[in-house]
Amino acid sequence: MPCRAIWYCVLRRQEDDVTSKLGDIIKVNNMLKTQVENGAGEHIIYDFVKLLQYHIFTLCDNTIVGIPQACTKSKRPLKSIRERLKSKEGRLRGTLMGKRVDFCARSVIGGDPNLDTEQVGVPRSVALNLTFPERVTPLNANWLKELVTNGPTNWPGARYIIRDDGSRIDLRYVGKREDIDLQFGWRVERHMLDGDYVIFNRQPSLHKMSMMGHRAKVMPFSTLRFNLAVTSPYNADFDGDEMNLHLAQSQETRAEIKHMMLNPRQVVSPQGNKPVMGVVQDSLLATAKYTKRDTYMEKDLCMNILMWLPVWDGQLPIPAIIKPKMLWTGKQILSMLLPKTLSMKRDAAIASKNKKDEPDFAASDCKVLIVNGELLSGIVCKRTIGSSGGSLLHLVWLDSGPEWCRNVLSYIQKMVNQWLTHNGFSCGVADIIANDQTLLSVEKTLKQAKKEVRALLADAQRGKLETQPGKTMYQSFEAKANQRLNSAREDAGNIGASSLDERNNIISMVNAGSKGSPLNIAQIVACVGQQNVEGARIRYGFNERTLPHFTKDDYGAEARGFVENSYLAGLTPQEVWMHAMGGREGVIDTACKTSETGYIQRRLVKSMETLKVAYDGTARNACNDIIQFLYGEDGMDGLWIEDQTLEIMTYDNRKLENTFQHKYTDADYGLGWLPTRVLEQIKVNSDYQQLLDAEWERLKTIKQQICSEVYPDGETKQHIPINIARLLDRARNRVADEDGTEAQDRYSPMEIVYKVENLLRQLEVTRAIAEGDTIGREVEDNAKIVLNAHLRCALASRKILEKEKLSKQSFDWLIGEVKQKFMKSLVHPGFQQAQNDY
Repeated sequence: MPCRAIWYCVLRRQEDDVTSKLGDIIKVNNMLKTQVENGAGEHIIYDFVKLLQYHIFTLCDNTIVGIPQACTKSKRPLKSIRERLKSKEGRLRGTLMGKRVDFCARSVIGGDPNLDTEQVGVPRSVALNLTFPERVTPLNANWLKELVTNGPTNWPGARYIIRDDGSRIDLRYVGKREDIDLQFGWRVERHMLDGDYVIFNRQPSLHKMSMMGHRAKVMPFSTLRFNLAVTSPYNADFDGDEMNLHLAQSQETRAEIKHMMLNPRQVVSPQGNKPVMGVVQDSLLATAKYTKRDTYMEKDLCMNILMWLPVWDGQLPIPAIIKPKMLWTGKQILSMLLPKTLSMKRDAAIASKNKKDEPDFAASDCKVLIVNGELLSGIVCKRTIGSSGGSLLHLVWLDSGPEWCRNVLSYIQKMVNQWLTHNGFSCGVADIIANDQTLLSVEKTLKQAKKEVRALLADAQRGKLETQPGKTMYQSFEAKANQRLNSAREDAGNIGASSLDERNNIISMVNAGSKGSPLNIAQIVACVGQQNVEGARIRYGFNERTLPHFTKDDYGAEARGFVENSYLAGLTPQEVWMHAMGGREGVIDTACKTSETGYIQRRLVKSMETLKVAYDGTARNACNDIIQFLYGEDGMDGLWIEDQTLEIMTYDNRKLENTFQHKYTDADYGLGWLPTRVLEQIKVNSDYQQLLDAEWERLKTIKQQICSEVYPDGETKQHIPINIARLLDRARNRVADEDGTEAQDRYSPMEIVYKVENLLRQLEVTRAIAEGDTIGREVEDNAKIVLNAHLRCALASRKILEKEKLSKQSFDWLIGEVKQKFMKSLVHPGFQQAQNDY
């Protein structure tokens, strides 16, 4: 009889398939033994050997191609050992690595913008069933006594009591629960309460942020609810999706969820070095409208909005307008949520090409400028508060921490949603109707495009069309016709969009980034455009034509899938057909890609799931083979990487000299930024001169190495962990707050060089390189080439003194921050992949 681990569950009383197969093997083996002992012929023994071999094969695998399946008397194929172990439903993936567990829930999900981003709304019926074993102590005995008295049916209550000996008291069958004497050390299985830590998951779990920690909030009704900003990492929507929840069952698990898995700690993804969450949909639209220049609020509305913020201290800022009545702007109220250390400058999404060069406080309000936590200008849209790298949420998370980021993300939504409730927003047919002049311009544009396509066709037929490299005359015509018709749609769309007012509700949604795009506006107002299948115009499906509506050999725009009408005007029957063909391809493509990419990812994960960062900094697998000498070749955690500009690459030789070189032989050297005492020391002390000359030579060498060897393509935007430009801004702000900032209170250039060199020696990526370890030293040096260049350029002595004018206290603070952020940026030893249930 086989071991119980491979018994197959059939939910009825019968002999297991493997048991009967083992019986067959024993019978045939005994028959073979008898034949051998009786001296049977060779061909008879051979037949019995083959039969025995067949039974052994079908015991292990009953699905081998070319071998008849072993069946029961009822003709049902036997379930072999291989079938019990393999596949998603097998013993490994279905029972061991992935199994049904207790203390979990599953329900349909819904949105609730009034919940914090780290909260999840749990139905009361679920909270009555899920329990946490709370240990009875002198500190919580009275509280647990109340829960026990409430019993299993009244929330908050308790379901069981577990004594020291492990025996369990079921409170459903206890009459006078208030008479129970709880002993210290007993455990009370209480109901789920507000603030309990849970793990929330939506399948498929494709990345780390598919399982995050949340705090429970028990609510009425039967759906699981969470903040809309959290839908992006889960890839969730509210059209019937279901999600899973697991209640932590020990204090250790609660601590891990709180400090490692909690939602605010997962805002930034190490995969893309940018946030995976951001304000979305109506909250994003409300934020953009709320921060417009002409958004003003009276005191009563300001008070009503601020009452929704738990962190409000009861103080209002000075009103922007005092007479004839006090008015506050949306920018002022929004600034109350931002940390005072935050400063950023960023183009808003409405900054089109002709507005890029406008000043910070231009009338278009297209430059977002935040200084010391005050939003001074700019419309806050998706580019600023969405899930893009360098956004407001990204900077708050990096510089102020996950808790600050959670507050900003949660409370901005509460604030602007309350304002939008008061202000209102709707979208109707009037928002998509263009004027007659616009429709005439669109019609003229489309006629011109179709005329040019006919001209291209005539050239191709006469052999005068210039063929593109590697293409035939027909392929060149199709490519040029497709390109011209696509440009016609863009031109028509621009005409249509320009006719809509800036206050148009669809334009508002597109500019805010909450919904839609210029293409959607073009298709609604002007022209749907060319429909493509397999990257080309609609091919002939009938005999020499696409549909019976057209003549044979018609290569014109309409006959090959150009939809001239807009969605507002309505499509003709043949246009509907063409449009359906283009849309069908997308649906099929999505369905096919889902299964293909899913299996590709599973194979990748299974091949890399044992990779880890060892304590020596190397990346290794389960066999201890070295995959990388240093994780990511720089030893940095992707969470802390930012896109930064390597300024030294943008300098020409003259600017390099004027910025970094100490020209101590010039008569005007040091005027205004060096004390007379230091000037005299530099001019008479050759050691000081050599030190400053060596710094200058290092910077020249760095520029040469970076531009010619590291980044020969000239790309100045690189991925670097420490944002020194932002730290310099904060250091300058500290100087402004200090009293004595004269030149006498600054370090000398020599002291700055010493401190910077000492700092760079302390920034070690690998741990304890042994004496004579040339490979380790080379790995260390290669890992820090770009970072050292970045820091040397930003902390050059002349630049710090002449341009930044940092005091001693500010420079010391800056050095300390660089060191702290470097240590935080180092990747931690351990496994990078935590999902082993694939």
